[in-house]
Amino acid sequence: MLTNLSIQNYALIDDVNVSFASGFTTITGETGAGKSILLGGLSLVLGKRADLTSLKNQEKKCIIEAEFDISKYQLPSFFNTHDLDYEDHTILRREILPSGKSRAFVNDSPVTLDILRGLGERLVDVHSQHQTLRLTENDFQLKVVDALAENGNNIKAYKTHLEEYRQVTKELQALMDFQANSNKEHDYNSFLLKELETASLKKGIQEELEAEFEQLNNVEQIMEQLSHGHQLLNDEQVGVLGKLADLKRAFQSLADFGTTYSALNERVQSIFIEADDIANELEQIKDGVEANPSRLETVNGQLQQLYDLQKKHHVNSVNELISLRNQLAIQVDAVENIESKIKEKEEEVSKAEKQLDERATKIRNARNTVIPRLKSMLQESLYSLGMPSATFKIEVNPSSVFKTNGKDNLTFLFSANKGSDYGELKKVASGGELSRIMLTIKSILAEYEQLPTMMFDEIDTGVSGEISNRMGEIMQQMSNTMQVFSITHLPQVASKGQQQFKVFKEEQEGSTSTQMKKLNADERINELAEMLGGKSVSESALAHAKQLLQ
Repeated sequence: MLTNLSIQNYALIDDVNVSFASGFTTITGETGAGKSILLGGLSLVLGKRADLTSLKNQEKKCIIEAEFDISKYQLPSFFNTHDLDYEDHTILRREILPSGKSRAFVNDSPVTLDILRGLGERLVDVHSQHQTLRLTENDFQLKVVDALAENGNNIKAYKTHLEEYRQVTKELQALMDFQANSNKEHDYNSFLLKELETASLKKGIQEELEAEFEQLNNVEQIMEQLSHGHQLLNDEQVGVLGKLADLKRAFQSLADFGTTYSALNERVQSIFIEADDIANELEQIKDGVEANPSRLETVNGQLQQLYDLQKKHHVNSVNELISLRNQLAIQVDAVENIESKIKEKEEEVSKAEKQLDERATKIRNARNTVIPRLKSMLQESLYSLGMPSATFKIEVNPSSVFKTNGKDNLTFLFSANKGSDYGELKKVASGGELSRIMLTIKSILAEYEQLPTMMFDEIDTGVSGEISNRMGEIMQQMSNTMQVFSITHLPQVASKGQQQFKVFKEEQEGSTSTQMKKLNADERINELAEMLGGKSVSESALAHAKQLLQ
């Protein structure tokens, strides 16, 4: 509920700070005193857009703060979703700077206007002429029916299934779109894949082939150098092995003359063994090396194929070709198996649609069950509000479309007079009739839902006497379970408030400002007397005012 409202430098308001209690609060004041300004300031802190004309003093910023007790509103999830710190005592603040910029805060955390508006809608329901028009909207009418039908859990489950149904339907459409588009490219992709698979791509293949090509392409030079090396090692006259053998024998004879000679002998022995091993390996390699034009041609062809593929696909390595081949394989496989995937997804859609239909049927049945009771409640309440012949024709019919709140079309028709044809509310109900219907509906909703603070802005316009008295009683009754405000010109309504505030203009030093104060018992009597008989308060008006308060 709204516990405090502070407005600085807004329109005709210099500085107003008022605290509110629970229950029913009425706000009165002469025409032009600034009741609409007060409501405008509250609307700003609830997320309405603003401009520089809102500033009373164009050189100072406008600050509006509204404090709420939100402990009963089940709002932690909203705060978590928007990364805000939740507190049972929450403060909304709006600042409008002289530059025209606007800032919004929730518990001192900066927020966007959309977040402020979203939270504001959950805290205060401002009923104005524009809001009355919601009564003519199908979604609002269904909300009323669903409140009586206690359809909350059914609709919650329905929305879960609706989300699943939309998701699988979206996936099915994506598969069908993919099939339609990919069929054009399938043949070409298949050709590219086959070409890459023929190349027998594997990691390191290019380096292996290039090394083999170098060997095969230079076989004569290799054979020549191998033979030369073999000759240098094994020549009987000057071969390295022969000389090393002589060196080996010489140092063997020195080995016993001390550790220095023994160490040299071991090193010479190692050199001889290594050289002898090299000679044997040269012999084996030399015998195995031979010209192979056929293999050279094959290797050259494989390399050329790799180079051509890299150039064709604008890549620089075999690894990139392998990655491309894998991607093409996935694409080709997807197209070749798309029919089975589409069939599987169609079965998923059918299953999801069946579950959704079952939920929609539960919602429809619950709606049909409560419609007679809703009609009776509306007609009984409107009878006491001066509409004795008001009747409704409310029907729920299956729709072919899944909507956010079910699969129904609602017919909500109204007739104000006996013998009159039924018609849509927006076509056959007057503004005064719409206001009374909306008040009745809000009072019904208050019995079934935890509604936010309700702010009625002159909902009693155009009525008087016993009807206004009854409207006041309805708002008073609503305030048993929620906080209710009524901005009113009627003393019958104003007297029903548990507390009453007066909005008035005050002139000081050539400047006019709007003020607001809570009235005590005597002030309430005088205010009601003025509302009854004008500025010249008579004894009868005072007596009547006291009677109203009693």
